[in-house]
Amino acid sequence: MSRVCELTGKKAMVGNNVSHALNRTKRKFDANLIKKRFYIAEEDKWIVLKIATSTLKNINKLGLTAVLKDAREKGFYKK
Repeated sequence: MSRVCELTGKKAMVGNNVSHALNRTKRKFDANLIKKRFYIAEEDKWIVLKIATSTLKNINKLGLTAVLKDAREKGFYKK
């Protein structure tokens, strides 16, 4: 499985390491992903999602059902 958030689609970005002498070398900025287990009361089941920590903050703020609904509309979550 690739390192992509299942609800927002966040993934790795590419940038540069910049030294004190301003030498630039390519580097990769990975998304801050965690595996988290959630309980969906409406469907009476547990799901395991690989999500970004910023997505977890949105879930805490808006609620799991609202975030899942938004992810389905955008085409990221198809379960």
